[in-house]
Amino acid sequence: MMINLTRAPLLVLVSALALCNGPVSAQTTVKVGISAPLTGIGAADGKDMENGVRLALEEANAQHLKLGGQDVRFELASVDDQGDPRVGVQVAQKLVDDGVVAVVGYYNSGVALPSAPIFARAGIPLIDPAATNPAITKQGLKNVFRIIATDTQNSGAAGQYAVNVTKAQRIAVMDDRTAFGQGAVEEFKKAVKAAGGNIVSEEYTNDKAVEFNAQLTNIKAANADLLFYSGSNKQAGLVIKRLRQLGMHTQFVGSGGIADSIFTSIAGTAAEGAMAWEYGRPVESLPQGKAFAEKFKKRFGADPLTFAPFSYDCAWVAIDAMKKANSAKPEIFMNALRTTEYTGITGKISFDSSGDLKNPTSTLYQVRNAKWVPVTTVGAQ
Repeated sequence: MMINLTRAPLLVLVSALALCNGPVSAQTTVKVGISAPLTGIGAADGKDMENGVRLALEEANAQHLKLGGQDVRFELASVDDQGDPRVGVQVAQKLVDDGVVAVVGYYNSGVALPSAPIFARAGIPLIDPAATNPAITKQGLKNVFRIIATDTQNSGAAGQYAVNVTKAQRIAVMDDRTAFGQGAVEEFKKAVKAAGGNIVSEEYTNDKAVEFNAQLTNIKAANADLLFYSGSNKQAGLVIKRLRQLGMHTQFVGSGGIADSIFTSIAGTAAEGAMAWEYGRPVESLPQGKAFAEKFKKRFGADPLTFAPFSYDCAWVAIDAMKKANSAKPEIFMNALRTTEYTGITGKISFDSSGDLKNPTSTLYQVRNAKWVPVTTVGAQ
């Protein structure tokens, strides 16, 4: 057999280079999804959530983790659900098709409810940092986890406080008819009635409204001494501003995300004395809270809003479960998620049989001198 000598030196050279370089280390890409409203009414909070997850993944990559003996690099797969249930379902399927191993979401309860089953069918864990309707974890799905108090706990605390501490005698409620808004008001009403309180007016709007004269006129006619509102923070600012313009001295109490800076900026000085029940403890009161706020601002040039710490913790809970299971395969690390005992920025995280946080907390804030000041925290951690 004749050997082609002209090609032999090339073969030797290639072999020599391979020996010099040594074996090439394979790196596995692990995609973690985030679904949030990145446009529209909730865009500020949605971006805040996205950045919380992004920061966690960047920190994990800096640790050069190995899973199953392979180097892994975490990659963020972000979708804009626009706060719309129909869009949310579509982009949920996109995340599945893109091969994510875990998803952080949602901001809107109305998006979470129809989207969660999509991930359940695909066997992908969904870790919830912000959507609080109790029904999200009551659908019989084994892949859904939540690291924030539900409306039962947060709005329940608000209802008890309104009756037992503020001593409100004539209470009005108003919501934006979203799954979050309506659900939170229902839980508030249950707590008020259980505490022996009196609901004198029940009003509602929609999540696109900017004018509330009819509702506030009815509340004024009912001589309500406290209004509990549940809806977007932008609307909350507009409601309280109009309430003051109408000369109403009714106490204003909001729920869930309302104590973001955007609310104070819209309501201005009219917000003085307004109260809001928020999920969790004040970040600055937590051992790692100040450090988190500083590194978040350094990375993104803005202070974290309500849900960035929760989203950050969601991502790290997923990563921690992968580390314990030594695998990025959802069917393997899902069990580690169910038995999670993790201390994050927001506190101690472990789940009950439904996937809800075992020891949720809620904090009441009040506007004093144009700043939100924590008044009291309920719940044990």
